[in-house]
Amino acid sequence: MYGLVNKAVEGLVRTRFGDAMWDRIRSDAGLPDEPFVSMEQYPDATTYALVGAATKALGVDAAAILREFGRYWMQYTAEQGYGELLRSAGRSLPEFLHNLDQLHTRVQLMFPHLQPPSFAVSDAHDHGLVLHYHSDRPGLAPLVEGLLDGLGRRFGLTLDVRHERVEAGRPHDRFHLRWTPAAATA
Repeated sequence: MYGLVNKAVEGLVRTRFGDAMWDRIRSDAGLPDEPFVSMEQYPDATTYALVGAATKALGVDAAAILREFGRYWMQYTAEQGYGELLRSAGRSLPEFLHNLDQLHTRVQLMFPHLQPPSFAVSDAHDHGLVLHYHSDRPGLAPLVEGLLDGLGRRFGLTLDVRHERVEAGRPHDRFHLRWTPAAATA
């Protein structure tokens, strides 16, 4: 994964838990006290080690950490200069989700060695859809759940997300989404 992802993990930990906790997690993950370079590639094992160290240091399971990271990623990338790119992907949640693979194709222009996941939308209707997530990286479905929650907030929606793992055919994760306007839930 690119350093941008690891920098975001660092940003999340420092923001929510402080510098001392980041230093502990980084050290427990066996990483040097050096800044991550956004455009540099790092082994996936680096990111997985950070998540593993965070689970121990924070006493929270990996799924919860990945969900929170997914929520944080939406804010972080917009603040790091990718807001216009995000806006160009769609003006509504369904439009954005339909354009995820195109968004990743554009990101590959900046990060040429990117190995993005693939997404497909099915069963779309006025208040929901099914999102299919294909990735060679194991265990990241909770991250997608967090991203979806962050996207719901971005588009002013409250999401109900149900996840299932599909083993038939090409194994992948499937997310059943239903939404309501956030103001309607208050």
